Amino acid sequence: MPCFCCLGMLSNWTEIPPPLFKKVVIVLIDALRDDFVFGPKGKQFMPYTTQVVEKGTSYSFIAEAKPPTVTMPRIKALMTGSIPGFIDVVVNLNSPALLDDNLIWQAKTAGKRIIFYGDDTWVKLFPKHFVEYDGTTSFFVSDFTEVDDNVTRHLDRVLKREDWDLLILHYLGLDHIGHMTGPNSPLVGPKLREMDNILKKIHVSLLSKEEVSLPNLLVVCGDHGMSETGSHGGSSEGEVHTPLLFISSAFGKRSAPPAQPEHVQQTDLASTLAIGLGLPISRNSVGNLILPVVGGKTMREQLRFVHLNGFQLSRLLQENTPAYEKDPGYEHFKIAEKSHGNWIKLYLEGNNSEILLNLGKKVLKQYLEALKTLSSSLSKQVAQYDMYSMMVGSVIIIEVLILLLLSVPKALSKRAEFEVPLSPPLFSLLFYLMCLMLCAVHVIVCTSAESLCYFCSISWLTAVGVMMLISALMCGILSAVAKILENYRLPPKNPVASSCSWSEIDVLILAGTIGHVLSLGASSFIEEEHQTWYFLINTLCLMLCQELCRNNFLLKECDPQHSTNVKHNFDSIGESSECKNIDIPAASNSKLGKATSSSEFIKGSDKWISLATPWIILICCRLLRSLNQTGVQWAHRPDFGHWLTSSEHKSELSFLAAVSLLMIFFLVQRRCSLVSKIAMALGLLGVYSYRAAIGNVTFPWQHGGKDISKGITEARFVYVFVLGIVFTGTKDLLKSQVISADSSTKSTGLWEVYSGLVLLATLLFRPHNLPVLVFCLLIQTMMTKYIWIPLKFDAAQITIMHYWFGQAFFYFQGNSNGIATVDISAGFVGLDSYVEIPAIFLTAFATYAGPFLWAIHLLCYLSSEVSRNSAAVGHGCFCYALMRSIPVAIYVVLVTGLRYHLFIWSVFSPKLLYEGVHVFITAAVCLFFTAMDQNHSYKVQD
Repeated sequence: MPCFCCLGMLSNWTEIPPPLFKKVVIVLIDALRDDFVFGPKGKQFMPYTTQVVEKGTSYSFIAEAKPPTVTMPRIKALMTGSIPGFIDVVVNLNSPALLDDNLIWQAKTAGKRIIFYGDDTWVKLFPKHFVEYDGTTSFFVSDFTEVDDNVTRHLDRVLKREDWDLLILHYLGLDHIGHMTGPNSPLVGPKLREMDNILKKIHVSLLSKEEVSLPNLLVVCGDHGMSETGSHGGSSEGEVHTPLLFISSAFGKRSAPPAQPEHVQQTDLASTLAIGLGLPISRNSVGNLILPVVGGKTMREQLRFVHLNGFQLSRLLQENTPAYEKDPGYEHFKIAEKSHGNWIKLYLEGNNSEILLNLGKKVLKQYLEALKTLSSSLSKQVAQYDMYSMMVGSVIIIEVLILLLLSVPKALSKRAEFEVPLSPPLFSLLFYLMCLMLCAVHVIVCTSAESLCYFCSISWLTAVGVMMLISALMCGILSAVAKILENYRLPPKNPVASSCSWSEIDVLILAGTIGHVLSLGASSFIEEEHQTWYFLINTLCLMLCQELCRNNFLLKECDPQHSTNVKHNFDSIGESSECKNIDIPAASNSKLGKATSSSEFIKGSDKWISLATPWIILICCRLLRSLNQTGVQWAHRPDFGHWLTSSEHKSELSFLAAVSLLMIFFLVQRRCSLVSKIAMALGLLGVYSYRAAIGNVTFPWQHGGKDISKGITEARFVYVFVLGIVFTGTKDLLKSQVISADSSTKSTGLWEVYSGLVLLATLLFRPHNLPVLVFCLLIQTMMTKYIWIPLKFDAAQITIMHYWFGQAFFYFQGNSNGIATVDISAGFVGLDSYVEIPAIFLTAFATYAGPFLWAIHLLCYLSSEVSRNSAAVGHGCFCYALMRSIPVAIYVVLVTGLRYHLFIWSVFSPKLLYEGVHVFITAAVCLFFTAMDQNHSYKVQD
């Protein structure tokens, strides 16, 4: 209890004061950026709101949202005052009921009647809390009008009624416009004007029904802003800064326009509304009372309000910090509380002098400083991590990585054997002892842990299964190590064959992999990870140029038997472009063997094209870097993509899109059957028609009067051809796998599946990103014909090159490690309503199209070269899985150790989410690899 409670006071200062407002209306405009209200757009398109802000009875602020800036975590922050975890980005797709103490629950408990219209995320978070509601789907971003009309149609009827206390309206149209067309779209202005008219209607209605004793309150806010590309989820200024307006007749009318709005935290709204509605502040709230909202009350009431807020924050600090008494915020609060007691003593003595007023201001200032310090301290400490579950997951990931590393010699051998020796360990004493020990640890942790633990909440049968998996993996590791040591002691059967030398390419691959993994420990390298991959592929191109020059100019014809095969080599290369079986002898393990086999094309007519290929690739990569600015530091800078997507350059964008589609057809069709070629041509025409229908591009004969549609018919037209091409390829694959082992049919089938996926990516990509696909196909074609085949790289080297280029093209698309760069609109191409599974698949495919297409091209390439090594596909699958596992495993350990880092929520957590999704995609790719390598696995078993 406060120290002033012992001074004979009759009132209990921790009791909830009476409400300050009778009715409260919260208008949440999704993706409302601060400059949409306080900037030029606000003055132009929201004149009534601007007038109220500048000369009306209102207080305006800029509320800062913490990442992740997506809807569901922001609603939780607004209603609970707490900072949500980054896992809320995942559950944002299907929000569970909110169990934490929150403003809506407190209002319902107090008997207040709550009405809600808008985003159905509220209905999922707060089930059975509203006396009346109408939810609209928030994820169908192609809808700009109906999603808001469904909210506004209830407005006139509800405003006439008196049977409600809290009205919440969540408008989604502005957010959808941002996702589809960006913040500078011509559609933004009319939508802001629509929102301004709605705010005017609500404000006028509240004023007309206001009582003298208890005024009404209108709150206007955004859950998050939007980036310069129209998306959100990251921590850029446009995404985290949203307007926060309090409009009520209880406030004094302004005589002049206010200065720059003051910055507050988004979590401050929960505490402020709790005081305004006469409700308890949410238990886990870290927000501060926004003092100007209660600035019209007496000094005694203001001090009571801030003390309530401080008492709640100090109690939360005690629950989360053992040494809370040494916390600066707690010390400041106790000092302010003591001063408050002295002020109360003077007040009860009837002292109304200037001294009492000045002392009250001093106490108020002390409270505000204490609240700020407490809130800052709690924001850093209140995050609770389930360390036990995190450790269990990390152990499994590290064990799998160690097994992969120990299996490298056998997996990359001629037989491509990858076996986890689990059978002997399962019958060993060590396995049962480890299981027993881990189960004992599990019981101890789950019975003594004070906080909730996910791993302790699962069934005991599942938990025992996980313990057995950990024990089996550990025994497998020990068994693999024992075998390696045993083989190491034995003398080699063929010392000459076992010796090998490392080429410059091998050293670069190893150094690049290690360097990239080490860079993941620094937030700056994660924010600008694209620079790492751009550097690696540029260095790789220079290394390839050196290798080509060495083989063309520096090597002498020391082996005359190859001099007659100059023409034959490039003839075989030419046949490869026609999807024939490439008859290339297996490259020798020695560097000299590789060099002499490469010297065949010293005098080839394609020599100069081969030498120019690395430089052409470097030029392509440089052009792609200018297309989309990504990362964090320079993402705001204009790029060629912004120039193309501006309304003044629609004709240039249309021409580029048309040329890109023609190039894609030219690069893809050459290995397809006649039916697939026709389907590809019609599908690409449908892609252009779809983009013209939604207004991105124009036909030459089309004039500006054409209405913009959703393009559903055109997109579905393309989907038919995508499915047709993929079905044709799948039929050929099944024929080659089941009926006849025809490698030519298999190669054709794989390439047609790949072509279908390229067509799907063409449909989902924005028009300005179509050159990314063109350069992707061009680089793959040139490297296949002029680098990989002539230099005869082995499957492992080719796999890692594919992986590197796939990672680089992930960023060439405009992606980054921030959530804001995910193109949500791609998930709704051709859909007329929100369907969860197709939307998730299409969004994930569009985001990871670069790595995915390079991985499938790797399978096409390795499968076509059956004469190189029958185990090439197996080698590629293993190397691809290993290249993905190394950074993921190390990064999980790094993030666990850096969980209290300053940028854990804004930098490290988004990257972890990307890595997790990428692992699932890699698993799907490896399954496809394994299915295509079924014949080879039979040979190995035989």
